[in-house]
Amino acid sequence: MTSYSISEINDILKGELIGNTSQKIEGPEELQKANHNQITFIGSNKYLKYWDDSKACAALINENVNIEPGDNRAFIKVKNVDLAMAKILELFNPPAPVFDTNIHPTAVIHKTAKIGNDCKIGAHCYVGKDVVLGNGVVLYPNVCVFDETIIGDNTTVWSGTVIRERCIIGSHCIFHTNVSIGADGFGFRPSEDGRQLVKIPQIGNVIIGHYVEIGANSCVDRAKFSSTIVGDGCKIDNLVQIAHNSIMGRSCIMAGHSGLAGSVTLGDGVIIGGSASIKDHTTIHSGATVGAGSGVMNDVEAGKTVLGYPAQDARDMLKQWVSIRRLIKNQ
Repeated sequence: MTSYSISEINDILKGELIGNTSQKIEGPEELQKANHNQITFIGSNKYLKYWDDSKACAALINENVNIEPGDNRAFIKVKNVDLAMAKILELFNPPAPVFDTNIHPTAVIHKTAKIGNDCKIGAHCYVGKDVVLGNGVVLYPNVCVFDETIIGDNTTVWSGTVIRERCIIGSHCIFHTNVSIGADGFGFRPSEDGRQLVKIPQIGNVIIGHYVEIGANSCVDRAKFSSTIVGDGCKIDNLVQIAHNSIMGRSCIMAGHSGLAGSVTLGDGVIIGGSASIKDHTTIHSGATVGAGSGVMNDVEAGKTVLGYPAQDARDMLKQWVSIRRLIKNQ
């Protein structure tokens, strides 16, 4: 079992060590669940009340937290507890599932596909005609990559994911289980006689940048024409829908159950809260935030935070909610 002394962990974090503990640290855990061989974290003063009853031998604390750790216990004071804990989690991160052979004999790989160095392709994968896999690409069992798709170096694709034809994927991406990339966009129009729906062909593709992570069961649809684009560094949660011809800038975040309708444009660094929905042909400019559960009907200015349904300036919406509560109380 991997273990570290408190001084070894502090050497990695380069924080301020307060107190000391002789316990070997075998992993991180929540404050109220930790045992004597685990390190925890205290992100704000409101959690200080739980420290005395916690069994943890050590904790990461923010610089503004001022208490003593106690006997045979230690604090590491850092500027940002969340980022420091990320480093701790990396130390104790279990290894990825093992491939007994780099390319499993049940994988089906078209003779025209180009497979880079050190790729790993699991059982029952399908790699289609003229696919290009860069160096170090990992396809876990039951992944399908269809014709003419390009995947960059060191991208990892987990089981059940389907990447449709002609998509372009960057390097160092992670697609979790059952992601759909490049399925048809949702395009239908009433027929001339009004008695049925006519499917609009979706002939574009999906382009995904570098260092993008997409959560389980999320969908990025191909464009009607040209490309649906997810920019470098975007992080997408589970169960997210990105519709045809949408364009996401760099380092955007979309939380679970949120969705972009067709032809939405996000600038750089946009944050979309959980279960928020964005109307088609809407632009959300760089640095804007959409609160959870909101419905965006109009363009959002750069750096602005919107909230509610329909979404509006968060401060105005909060004032409305306060006014409504007052009215109810005064009835």
